[in-house]
Order: sequence, then structure tokens, then C-alpha cells
Amino acid sequence: MTPSEPLPALRARPFVAAFLATRPAFLGVTLCACLIGIAVAHGNGLPIDAARAALTVLFALLAHAGINVLNDYFDARSGADAANVERVFPFTGGSRFIQNGVLSEAETARLGWGLLLPVVPAGLWLAWQAGPGLLAIGLAGLVIGWAYSAPPLALVSRGLGEAAVAAGWLLVVVGSDYVQRGAFALAPLQAGLSYALLVAAILFINEFPDRRGDAAAGKRTLVVRLGPDGAKWAWLGLVLAAYGWLVLMVGRGYLPQGAAAAALTLILSFRAARSLLAHASEPCELAPALRLTIAAAHLHGLVLAATLALGRWPGAMT
Repeated sequence: MTPSEPLPALRARPFVAAFLATRPAFLGVTLCACLIGIAVAHGNGLPIDAARAALTVLFALLAHAGINVLNDYFDARSGADAANVERVFPFTGGSRFIQNGVLSEAETARLGWGLLLPVVPAGLWLAWQAGPGLLAIGLAGLVIGWAYSAPPLALVSRGLGEAAVAAGWLLVVVGSDYVQRGAFALAPLQAGLSYALLVAAILFINEFPDRRGDAAAGKRTLVVRLGPDGAKWAWLGLVLAAYGWLVLMVGRGYLPQGAAAAALTLILSFRAARSLLAHASEPCELAPALRLTIAAAHLHGLVLAATLALGRWPGAMT
């Protein structure tokens, strides 16, 4: 069953409202990215500092939650969410907290920035423990998260949202590895790109039901630019690139052979593709494809993390 949209009665439960406004169901993609980064470090023979790992996960989730809330704020300011009458809640069209009177725009902005505020000192402490390179990773991640929907860059409105999301979640993998390793390495990039592309595929497919609302608000996403018939093939290409990268990395001996098991989630992605190819212009028919795309990314991330942590890595990784 599709969950009901939030109602103004939630204002009487401010802590519950604040939690739900972060769209917690989507935070799992950040948890998986952290697990992949930590798994790479462990698979490379590095001792895992449990306290650093826990802090990495906690503050990565806080950063993601804050960015989710600020995305709702900037989409409300642009009018994109208000114009979206074909949304498939809870997947697309924002949290609806502003539009349904649960939070005001000002309250949403304060919540978003408030969630991001503790990320800064936590990042500085982790950088002091692990190395200064983490500052560059964290700063790049925060800039991408802000620039995704905030003017003047508003990357998603320029058709660059998918690239921003892939880069952002790849940085989470790299940062989680860096906290343990204390240095930059190719391994987290090689291991994390397939997952980052599948996270970008979630954003991409979510743009299909939002197409008319986004266009009305001047938010020119890839689906708006390409149209549903062109965008559905671009989406399929993105998904195939994700799985192709994983197979290439395993085949070239950069990742454990067991990591190929994560490619089995292609079954879910192909089922999503079949639904999208048939109903790209019919928002009300896309809920199954949205669910399958989200499930494929999460399962891919979990299987990948497990096989990277427990698998036998080829050669001597440094």
C-alpha cells in the first residue's frame, strides 16, 4: 500500500515530524555506501577502528538527512513540488511537509541547516584522526549536496543531477575508506562506482513522474530535456554501465571474484527497466519500477560490501 502523505496534525509531534521530514527511507543508500568503503579497507587488510567507523556512518547519515531537507526547501522555493500533481508518493515529489502545512519553508530551512551543522566539527575531528585529505572529501561532498538543488548552480535543474548524485555517493565510499586507511587509494573508486551509478539511477527514474511539474517550474532535469521516450533509454544505459563497470573490475582482477555476486541484482534492475520502457509516460504506472530500482541499489550495495569485506582480494593491495 502507498503510504499517506503527511498531515498538519504532525505539527503536534515535532520530533516525529522532524525525523520524517528527512525522508528516512532513503537514508539507506548512504549506509550502504559507508559499508562499502569500510569493507574495502577491511578487505585490503587494514584494522578497522570501530569508533571511527561508527562516527563516519552517523555523520554521513546526518549530512544526507540535512541535504534531503534542504532539497525540499529549495524545491518549494522554486515551485517544483507545488506544481507536481503526478507525483508517486513517497518516492517522488518531495516529502510534502511544506506543501501540506506540516512545516513552513523557514522551519524546513532551519531543520536542514541544523542537521548539517554538527557534521562540520565531526568531520574536523575525523580529519584530525585520519588525515587532512578527509577535509577535501567532506568539503566536496557538502558542496555537491548544496549545489544539487540550491541556486545559483541548481545542478539538477541543468540536467546534471545524476552526475552530482553519482559523485556524491562515490565520495561517501572514498571517505569511509579514507577514515580507516588514512590515505587515498584507487580501491574504493574501483569498488564503489557501480553502486554510485545505481544510486544515480534512483534519482533518474524518480524524475519520470515529476516531469511535468519540474518543467512547469523551470527545473530542466534529464527527463525534461530528453523527454520520457529518450530518457528511458538513457536510464537503461546508466544501469548497464553500472553493472558493466563491476564486471570489468572483477574481470581485470581489481576486485574479489565474489564481488561479481552483486551483479545478480541486475534481475531487479531489468524488471524495473521492463516496466519503465512500457510506461515511461504514465506516472501512475511507475511505482513498481521505482521500488525495484531502490531495491536493486540497496541489495547491490549490501552484497558488494559483504563480498568486499570477506572475499579474497587479488594481489597485494596498498
